[in-house]
Amino acid sequence: MPVRDPIQRVPDDVTAAPQGRVAADRLGQIGVWSGRLHRIAINEASELAAEWEELGYGAIWIPEPPAGRDVLSFAAVLLGRTKKIVAATGIAVIWNRDPTAMVNSGRTLQEAHPGRFVLGIGVSHRNSVQGRGGQYETPATAMREYLESMRRARYDGFPPGTQAPLVVAALGPRMTRLGAELADGVHPFLTNPVHTDATRQVLGDDPLLAVEQAVILSRSKEKAREAARENLTRYLEWENYRRHLIRIGFTEDDLESGGSDRLIDGIYAWGDEADVERRVSEHFDAGADHVCLQIVPVEDADEPKSLRLLASALL
Repeated sequence: MPVRDPIQRVPDDVTAAPQGRVAADRLGQIGVWSGRLHRIAINEASELAAEWEELGYGAIWIPEPPAGRDVLSFAAVLLGRTKKIVAATGIAVIWNRDPTAMVNSGRTLQEAHPGRFVLGIGVSHRNSVQGRGGQYETPATAMREYLESMRRARYDGFPPGTQAPLVVAALGPRMTRLGAELADGVHPFLTNPVHTDATRQVLGDDPLLAVEQAVILSRSKEKAREAARENLTRYLEWENYRRHLIRIGFTEDDLESGGSDRLIDGIYAWGDEADVERRVSEHFDAGADHVCLQIVPVEDADEPKSLRLLASALL
């Protein structure tokens, strides 16, 4: 499964927002989604980013933890210490900065590292937002207003001031439509190929569809499911993910006790490299442009080791 090299350029018309197809070419087919980079030293994180670039991964997606590193600053660090891999925020939280600050940060990184930054934004979760003293409003309404404000934002920086490709964290159809209408695509999380297919139907052909896929490299069914349940527990505490899982065909019973076997096997790709490759291929067959792998550690298969093994099968 060869991966396309990211395109290191900006559009000829610098006043136009990047389109989904351009963003897809920049990202390549396979990337890494890593929250663990926030929990290790900057130098170690930079070394891993450089290693993943050398292995051939097209992008590194980094989330914004409620009380961790600023995700846009962290992306700038990783971009400065690598040569061609794309850094993408998965996601930058809209309540943490105003629309002008968000879009102009993207413009700054786009100017400094042309073609190497994708700005993913999202509403996050009620508990996380309120824990920082924010007010969590109606998600789709708040996102529409935020995206429209980003479009109107003034920028007095050095030309061209091109906006980085913009994607929206979307699970349901309302947010997905916003990603198609006011951004360059969407970045779903905690999904499966069934959801990927439904999302592509809503998006249409042009917008970018960059999906996260959780991966556990273990041939032991028991150990893989145990690791998956430990990983899934925190997500099942958040109402938006529970609604999302019900929407894509699971039941309330599936969400109990850390998740049923049916839920675990549906959301997590576990097994050997061939099993992961099959799941990734199912996403592409369903309409994904890009799949970023979130490694769930199990036994001695930690994130770096797992990504080295998967590179041989996927890149």
